[in-house]
Amino acid sequence: MSENDVSERQAQFDLIVVGGGSGGLAGAFRAAEHGARVALLEPSLLGGTCVNVGCVPKKAMWLAADIGAKLRMAQSLGFAVDAPPQQPCELDWPTFIVHRQRYIAGIHDSYRKRLDKAGIVVAPMRARLLDAGTVECENGARMGASRILIATGGHAVKPAIPGAQLGGTSDDFFQWTAAPKRVAIVGAGYIAVELAGVLQALGSQVELFARGQRLLEGFDHELTAQLADDYCQSGVRLHFGHAVAALEADGARVRVRCADGSLSEPFDRVLFATGRKPNTAGLGLERAGVALDENGFIRIDALNATGVAGIDAVGDVTTDPPLTPVAIAAARRLMDRLYGGGSATLDRNDIPTVVFAHPPIGKVGLTEAEARARHGDNLHIYRAGFRPMLYALAESPQRSLFKLVCVGQERRVVGIHLLGDAADEMLQGFAVALKRGITLDDLRDTVALHPTSAEEVVLMR
Repeated sequence: MSENDVSERQAQFDLIVVGGGSGGLAGAFRAAEHGARVALLEPSLLGGTCVNVGCVPKKAMWLAADIGAKLRMAQSLGFAVDAPPQQPCELDWPTFIVHRQRYIAGIHDSYRKRLDKAGIVVAPMRARLLDAGTVECENGARMGASRILIATGGHAVKPAIPGAQLGGTSDDFFQWTAAPKRVAIVGAGYIAVELAGVLQALGSQVELFARGQRLLEGFDHELTAQLADDYCQSGVRLHFGHAVAALEADGARVRVRCADGSLSEPFDRVLFATGRKPNTAGLGLERAGVALDENGFIRIDALNATGVAGIDAVGDVTTDPPLTPVAIAAARRLMDRLYGGGSATLDRNDIPTVVFAHPPIGKVGLTEAEARARHGDNLHIYRAGFRPMLYALAESPQRSLFKLVCVGQERRVVGIHLLGDAADEMLQGFAVALKRGITLDDLRDTVALHPTSAEEVVLMR
């Protein structure tokens, strides 16, 4: 059979989406809304990392941990809580996991119904590109399309150190059915900080090993310092300047060996939160001419184009910020341009982001250091450090810290940084305001809501 015969018999679409995570699904749905004929290829669970081993189950565990912390405070305020004073309220993990997975199963069901209603062809299998317009599925079937969207996401990785097999990643955490007594977490980024807070609140003794001297590189240094203090107050043990060189078995437990030669006490579990790699292997990208950067991520331009005509990419497989809302927004705008006559592109400036620490920490815009590098000393910095009412009532030492970074004589707000309870919910509205170019006077002209933590943003002096 000739290549022409194969080409004539392969299924033809307007768009083939390779990857059924948040970005791939968003692109498929939006393209179908505009009337495109769409095929979606996903060999695993719909929703990708975010729905299955990321944002969604992480937030569920964070909520459980937050409830536990509130129950302890309730006891100190006079509520009858059946737990020893100042001790974690025990969580029945299997029961909670049933609720967590029921919620996730509901998301899967919703996706399936929407895909069916939209007329999107779903193939639950792996695929590779044969060229810029042809995809071959693992069963040998071929599909052709005028556009291909790569949205295969990424995966957690372990460092190349001796004994790495003795540790797990965040994927393994979501398989746990109880809080280990002692846990070591290696890393200081989003995942490390979130898992440390959750596990400590749920009853583990957590120790965090960071190669650098701070948490959350890229967030404002003053807020991360306050977060580190809050974590220490909650019982997390932070080891800064401790590059982990190896893991060593100690019976059924594991010890952490650092580059300085120090050896930890044994842990029940060790989790690596030291990075993620893109899912680009086996996709045929090189054959199609798609360029990767030195870390294996797909190079894209401002329009999410790869440089190969007809092939675009979104999400964690690309050089874009690895945030679910970024993947969704980029995919929707791309499809609006391709099939809906739109012209909007993703604005990659001033993207808000939140880490679900205990308490949450969020930012939008520039940190003080970034603003100083860009604008020199023409800055105005405002801070509000305080103890939220609930924590003051319960005599808890946890503190919040809010910070504004303003530029120029008009004191235009270029950075908003929030650490404290409900920071995640507050930041969304303030992010809109920052994008619209608000000034400090605009904030001060707004009447405060009292008594709230949010009022501190409009009352800073």
